[in-house]
Amino acid sequence: MVRKSLFAMLAAALVVAGGATAFAAQTAENDAVAVNQAKVTLTQAVAAAEQHAGGRASKAEYEHSKAYGWVYDVEVVSGAKVFDVQVDAQKGTVLASTLDTADHDADEHDKRD
Repeated sequence: MVRKSLFAMLAAALVVAGGATAFAAQTAENDAVAVNQAKVTLTQAVAAAEQHAGGRASKAEYEHSKAYGWVYDVEVVSGAKVFDVQVDAQKGTVLASTLDTADHDADEHDKRD
C-alpha cells in the first residue's frame, strides 16, 4: 500500500514538473513575439539606457518585469562600473537603474522579476 502511494505521488510530481517545463518554454517563446507590441524599439531603448548611465550597452533583452510590465533590460558599462537599466517598452523612459556589483545575468539573479 505504501509503495502504491509513493508511486502515485512520484507520478503526480512528474506530471506537474512536465507542465511547468512546457509553460516555461511557451513563456520564453512568447517573450520574443511580444516585442511586436512594444512602441519603443530595442535600438531606442539601448540609446536611452546608454545616455542615462553614461556608457555603452553590452547586453539587452526584452522581458516582462513583475514591477514594471514589459521592459527592455539593458546592461550598460560605464568605466569600471556596470549598470542594469530598465527602459519602459511603451514610453522609452528609464524606469530603474541599479549598479550591478557582481555583474550577474539579470534573468538568473534579478530579485525584482
